[in-house]
Amino acid sequence: MGLLSFIIFTVIVAGIWLYAYTRSRKVNLSSSEGLFLGGRSLTGITIAGSIVMTNLSTEQIVGQNGQSYETGMEVMGWEVTAAVAIVALALIFLPKYLKYGVDTVTDFIEIRFDTTTKRIASLLFIFTYVVSFLPVVLYSGSLVFNQIFSIDELLGVHSLVAIALISVITGIIGLLYLLIGGLRLSAFSDTVYGIGLLIAGLAIPFLALLALGDGGILAGFETIRANTPEKLSSFGAVNSEMVPWPTLFLGLFFNNLFFWCTNQMIVQKALAGRDLKEGQKGALYVGIFKIFGALFLVFPGIIAYNMFGDSVAPADNAYPMLVTAVLPEWAFGIFAAVIFGAILSSFVGALNATTTLLTLDFYKPLKKNVTDKQVSRMGKVFTIAIGLTSALIAPLISFAPAGLFHVVQQFNGLYSMPLLALILLGFYSKYATPFAAKVTFIFHIIVYGSSQLFTDIHYLYVFSVILFVDVFLIWVISRFGPNTTPFEFPKIEAKVDLTPWKHRKWVSAIILILVVGMYWFFSPMGIAK
Repeated sequence: MGLLSFIIFTVIVAGIWLYAYTRSRKVNLSSSEGLFLGGRSLTGITIAGSIVMTNLSTEQIVGQNGQSYETGMEVMGWEVTAAVAIVALALIFLPKYLKYGVDTVTDFIEIRFDTTTKRIASLLFIFTYVVSFLPVVLYSGSLVFNQIFSIDELLGVHSLVAIALISVITGIIGLLYLLIGGLRLSAFSDTVYGIGLLIAGLAIPFLALLALGDGGILAGFETIRANTPEKLSSFGAVNSEMVPWPTLFLGLFFNNLFFWCTNQMIVQKALAGRDLKEGQKGALYVGIFKIFGALFLVFPGIIAYNMFGDSVAPADNAYPMLVTAVLPEWAFGIFAAVIFGAILSSFVGALNATTTLLTLDFYKPLKKNVTDKQVSRMGKVFTIAIGLTSALIAPLISFAPAGLFHVVQQFNGLYSMPLLALILLGFYSKYATPFAAKVTFIFHIIVYGSSQLFTDIHYLYVFSVILFVDVFLIWVISRFGPNTTPFEFPKIEAKVDLTPWKHRKWVSAIILILVVGMYWFFSPMGIAK
């Protein structure tokens, strides 16, 4: 990345920050709602941008393309089927959360079950974000940024020093985002970065197909169909290490329900909407994005295989190699700004969710007679402490043993399915009890942990079965255990207007049709001959 590219990068990043800052000044950050939920003022577009950029990290962009380089379009299951869960968020989960006036997912657990169950779930969220997500996002993002733009060579330092420097700078900028403008500033910033990511992300496969087809996009596509038709199938083998096709309808779907409908990091953005209508708009916009996101999160890996052959090792190098091969020199500064935005947005989104849980679930209820201003101030203290800690830990991940990332990803399974079971039964069962919830958490952690430590069963297959077991266990213990009195929700006034978006149903129907259409297109009935 030359001097011109660096100047373009700096101007874009500074310009986006300035735009987001001016749009965020109306919110009072001395209140907890202003700091953590943007004053409940977000519109559909900003909600969508914030959710998309919180979800998308460079690890995902590079990692999924690396997986598709090895196996093919089956990896798109993580993207395309997510749209089904997002429809469920818009039509089922979000209206119920807002109806009960909650600020966090764990608030609902407290209302429906009890404070102890809430804190168990909250601690598991916090532990996952602090130990895995935040440092991994910074490290993997900095690694990819350095890999594509050769910051170590530019500065004449060791690659680890460059990665540490990028991690610290990103962490500090992320802290400034939250301290100066809270969730609202990051949401407006994410919206601009999201548009940039969509344009730049689609430009890479477009340019790569042009190169592969000697100037013709269709010629490049036909080359892929002729050389590697098997990689164009979206249905993985039963014993696939990536996405076995039976899990599309069970384990992967259940995992998506957890991530998109009960994960604080995602749901918090929808709760920050100014009303239910805007929240539903934002969620459904994300659903449309996820369907077509496969075109730049998965498909470039297959193009890379056709351009470079099977010589790329490790596979995660496929996407960086493709970018450097097809991107014009003048565009490196623009692409660098977009990639930096992806790192920053994921980090800020997870950091905000972590400090929200720490402040509202632990500090506020445990501190007697605390004012809202004090809650906001302590939230900023937590933000600084966790943000700096993550930035310092991030470079150390390079010394971890191989396979750590896979283990970290599997960790979510320790609590994702029982949490989803609790939310579902909390919605629809009057008999689910706090005692049953705690027993199920313990049972699940033991059984799931054993399945991953002592067997080779794919965790998505485990999800396919264990969610039903968790639901059944809660139901049985609740029906025949102590405290079987039917539960009635207390009368709680909603904090926003609950009038739903009038177009929600037909937009949801189109999303589901597009999901089916995408799977048909990338199948033996479509182009995977």
